[in-house]
Amino acid sequence: MSPTEEPEPEVSIVIPVHDEEAILHAAVVDLRERLRDADFDYELWLAENGSRDATARVASDLAARYPEVHTFSLPEANYGLALRRGIQRARGRWVICDEIDLCDAAFHQKAVALLRAGDAELVVGSKLLAGAKDERPLFRRAASRVYTASLRVLLGFRGSDTHGLKAFDRAVMAPIANACVVDRDVFASELSIRAYRDGVRVVELPIRLLEKRPPSVGLLRRVPSVVSRLVRLRLAIGKG
Repeated sequence: MSPTEEPEPEVSIVIPVHDEEAILHAAVVDLRERLRDADFDYELWLAENGSRDATARVASDLAARYPEVHTFSLPEANYGLALRRGIQRARGRWVICDEIDLCDAAFHQKAVALLRAGDAELVVGSKLLAGAKDERPLFRRAASRVYTASLRVLLGFRGSDTHGLKAFDRAVMAPIANACVVDRDVFASELSIRAYRDGVRVVELPIRLLEKRPPSVGLLRRVPSVVSRLVRLRLAIGKG
């Protein structure tokens, strides 16, 4: 049965995956187990993008095995585009954007509770908020702080974090996602910045972040692309 023929779930979980053959199967099986007793039904979208390993095959195998799992593939490695396409395919009232090396079921449950109660339209899992536990290497932690500071200076960002876990009201945030002008690593930042500017009710939750494997794309290799997209974003939307 295709996703469009199934009853609409309350929650759609979107996870971009690139070169994640080593952990993808185990991560999805573990997430399903931890959501077994969740008080919401869900669909899970694996947004494969430009993988050079067997990630696409593993994702397809998971989709064939579990009815709530769906997947699609993009020809190029593009995190932001994969996330945007996943949001566009989502059918749930609430959308959760997760990372395959996080799959934080506790955040899912807390965020859905806030959304249901009307206390938020966007819930952000922040690794930089007081109470968060960022257990990544020092260089990675420092880079996150420098990046967030750059967003404040260049684009007037008012939150503590733009990357990683998010949960939101699809009716509110899908039009904002469609309006974004940059992709790759900066799409998630633009999505958050536009949400704040549009008056979306945002709640941040501290999270625990433990790096389970090295990033699929090295931090230093990403810098030129990130800088060019930040400049493009500043030219497009100003400081706010």
